[in-house]
Amino acid sequence: MTKKQRVMMIRILLSAGILLALQFVSAEMFDTADKYLFPFAGRWIRFACYLINYFIIGYDILRKAAKGIRNRQVFDESFLMAVATIGAMALAIYENGDYLEAIAVMLFYQIGEWFQGYAVGKSRRNISNLMDIRPDYANVERNGKLEQVDPDEVEIGSMIVVQPGEKVPIDGMIVEGASSLNASALTGESLPREAKVGDEVISGCISMTGVLKIQTTKEFGESTVSKILDLVENASSRKSKSEDFISKFAKVYTPAVCYAALALALLPPVVRMLFMGLSADWGVWIYRALTFLVISCPCALVISIPLSFFAGIGGASKEGVLVKGSNYLEILSQTRYVVFDKTGTMTKGVFEVNGIHHSTIENEKLLEYAALAESASSHPISKSLQRAYGKEIDRTRVRDIQEISGNGVTAKVDGMEVAAGNDKLMKHLNIPYQDCHQTGTIIHMAIGGKYAGHIVISDIIKPHSKAAIAELKKAGVERSVMLTGDAKKVADQVAASLGIDEVYSELLPADKVEKVEELLQVKSGKGKLAFVGDGVNDAPVLSRADIGIAMGAMGSDAAIEAADIVLMDDDPIKIAKAIKISRKCLRIVYQNISMALVVKFACLALGAVGIANMYLAIFADVGVMILAVLNAIRCLFVKKL
Repeated sequence: MTKKQRVMMIRILLSAGILLALQFVSAEMFDTADKYLFPFAGRWIRFACYLINYFIIGYDILRKAAKGIRNRQVFDESFLMAVATIGAMALAIYENGDYLEAIAVMLFYQIGEWFQGYAVGKSRRNISNLMDIRPDYANVERNGKLEQVDPDEVEIGSMIVVQPGEKVPIDGMIVEGASSLNASALTGESLPREAKVGDEVISGCISMTGVLKIQTTKEFGESTVSKILDLVENASSRKSKSEDFISKFAKVYTPAVCYAALALALLPPVVRMLFMGLSADWGVWIYRALTFLVISCPCALVISIPLSFFAGIGGASKEGVLVKGSNYLEILSQTRYVVFDKTGTMTKGVFEVNGIHHSTIENEKLLEYAALAESASSHPISKSLQRAYGKEIDRTRVRDIQEISGNGVTAKVDGMEVAAGNDKLMKHLNIPYQDCHQTGTIIHMAIGGKYAGHIVISDIIKPHSKAAIAELKKAGVERSVMLTGDAKKVADQVAASLGIDEVYSELLPADKVEKVEELLQVKSGKGKLAFVGDGVNDAPVLSRADIGIAMGAMGSDAAIEAADIVLMDDDPIKIAKAIKISRKCLRIVYQNISMALVVKFACLALGAVGIANMYLAIFADVGVMILAVLNAIRCLFVKKL
């Protein structure tokens, strides 16, 4: 509980205590003051006691109302509450009546505001847990000593030291040490992961067991932790259609009910006097108008709708799903089509050698020739060959490397002509080759102008990819599609093993955008299309889809920037979870809108005809607001979805 909430709680308890005490003081006790002081002294003492109590509970509302009038932003809930309660106090003075209603209206309104503040605070605490990933310092090693410096001052390529219990301040690569890393604040995953020399680490993780020496690969402003904080801090600026509707509705609704209340106070008495020959009954109609004002206060809508989205974003962040704004949460709830990139999204993007066939020399020797020929390339296929070779590459053994785009490479290794590439390369060199029965990327090898066999390299499917497709179908996704630049045979095999409905292979980056355009044209009704990707070449497609979802842990910066939603642990099963969170959030939003409007308009009608009193008005305003706020808090609880 914040200091402000504690002060409000004290004010509420003090006001309620005074109000209760005043109910036990009989009118006779006040009347005795008339005998000993002056006529009507008891009446004014009683009024002063209630007035003091009124200011204790309502001074901040009166101040906000006055400020709104001064700034020419009159019609808000503070203005409505101030007018209604001051009017009720004035009526009580005029009729020597009961001040209880005026105080009770303000008291219950403040109780409702306190509940709202508590709910927002609870949502903010969820997001502030995420904000705890912000590092306060970085340990830089200088002259054999550790110096604590601001992370902003650390340059790319610097050596930083992370000790047990400290946060990794900047993205980098481990050059010394090993440790268990706790990434729960980033990914929602409670199990720590082991990290060793050569592993990349992202900022925001906590080193649990060992000392790590890390060479930074990014500046602090470009690190994962900075990007996450920026996404979360700016999420509230992107409003959903529901929030925009409520804002526009309140702007029209509030002045409309103020004028309606004024008409209710003036027109019926005038009509009764001028046209019906009856008494005006000003007190009755002013009381009805004030009741009408209290009922009309749009707090339940104005407060609970943004709170529902805020809580939904907070709940999602706890699960490792970063949503950049409530508008994206609303679009996500309508998702019926999900399009996936393959490499790095449904597969790990880690290629491994898993077979050598038809080799005319020793397998190890064939692999050595392939690794040396591909030594100048940074392509994942080349890296996988070098990893499988497992020894340090001696570049002096290789010369005349020539890369043939889309085909492979040729080079001289130890003076021998070596060619490594696909079947197109073999055809280009007029070398007969053997087809492979296995699915994967096939690297055909030719040594000295003769076919020497082929190496099978395949990507590894992520553990939860198949379950992710099944969960999406359960969540109501009608169609799953995979787009890839891989060969048709490989793509078909991956799609079949995962249960994906459609697959389009051998696509260039521009072809992916074109394919998404086609899918957007043919999708039916209000269903939205989501694209899930991770690479630089996915950024245009992420921007073009109705909703873009990026893999955040291993995804490229461009993909994360272009996406609307970021999955912090690269687990595709979180897509279905994100959709379920968004749908729960939208369900609660619509429940609150329906409940608030139905109760409001029913009570407004009852208030206008004199059936509703001030206590029913309190329920229609504060009661409905508390119910709506409590309902909105449910958006935080998404663990078991």
